[in-house]
Amino acid sequence: MVAVLIADSETAQAAELPENPIFPKGAKLELVHTRQVTLNSGLTEGPAVAPDGSIYFTDMPFGKDNGMILRFDPKTRKTTVFTDNSGKSNGLTFDPNGNILSADGADGGSRSIRRWNLKTGQSEVVADRYQAKRFNSPNDLCVDLKGRIYFTDPRYGGTEPRELPIEAVYRVEKDGTVIEITREVEKPNGLALSPNQRTLYLIDHNNGGNRLSPADPEPKRGAMKIYAFPLDKEGKVNGARKTLVDFGKEFGGDGMRVDTKGNIYVAVRSLARPGILVIDPTGKELAFLPTGPLNQSGLFEDWKGIPANVEFGSGEESNRLYVTIDKSLYRILIKTRGPRPRLAGRAEK
Repeated sequence: MVAVLIADSETAQAAELPENPIFPKGAKLELVHTRQVTLNSGLTEGPAVAPDGSIYFTDMPFGKDNGMILRFDPKTRKTTVFTDNSGKSNGLTFDPNGNILSADGADGGSRSIRRWNLKTGQSEVVADRYQAKRFNSPNDLCVDLKGRIYFTDPRYGGTEPRELPIEAVYRVEKDGTVIEITREVEKPNGLALSPNQRTLYLIDHNNGGNRLSPADPEPKRGAMKIYAFPLDKEGKVNGARKTLVDFGKEFGGDGMRVDTKGNIYVAVRSLARPGILVIDPTGKELAFLPTGPLNQSGLFEDWKGIPANVEFGSGEESNRLYVTIDKSLYRILIKTRGPRPRLAGRAEK
């Protein structure tokens, strides 16, 4: 059996897990950062590994407060503030040149994909419209081997008027144009590419969410699923969507990552069973890491141990999985390894 520490903002509980191919015996979630500033609610999100091995992640409040991008250094175990005005950045990743790319949401955010210079801290908008209409609320993103940016555009909150009637997945081309990848999804959230770049994994997390206009009825909660879309050589959907996991009526996945073996790591925001689900490319469950108490209820502020996203370390740290949970950042040893950061379109050597 594997003893695993369940993350909780106030207490830590021991749980027993069966032997599995992902988490080694005795593995424990290690707390490395907890929110240090006073912000209005919200959660930590979007961990992304930098070329130097540090982990950047977002602290995303609700309402009027500005969001933050933070940097955790595994060598010093210190967390510093990269920016305290992130434009409500949610998901993060790095481009081939070592710059941060952020998916900025609504609720006072920039509603765009932005590129941040690590040295200057300055940012620029990469894309904020599709066919001259503002995005809903970019949520998560990933970059393919050609440097093209795939991102999801749902709408979970914010009072800004919506201009796009759909919630879809898009791609920013190398010349800055934006194309639609798929709208065969109700409310797209986390996404990732397979190691061979021929499959797009996508999380549908339809919690009801945001009306198209104030006069519309409140949407009903819908699909909570993980999909696999086959891609052609141009990186476009070419074939039928396959459902890998159906969470049913329970809250489902949020962010995800894929390891070097092609296994998919999903942050599951289920109140009945919160944790990190690991599946193979067919959808078979390989492991599950609990992160909070089972069968929770009540308001958002009462939830404990609810994960939002995951990321692998790099180099000697590539066998560590980083997890944003509630308002904190954790990490845990794993038996597999994450992909190396890609620089200038090539895998790091």
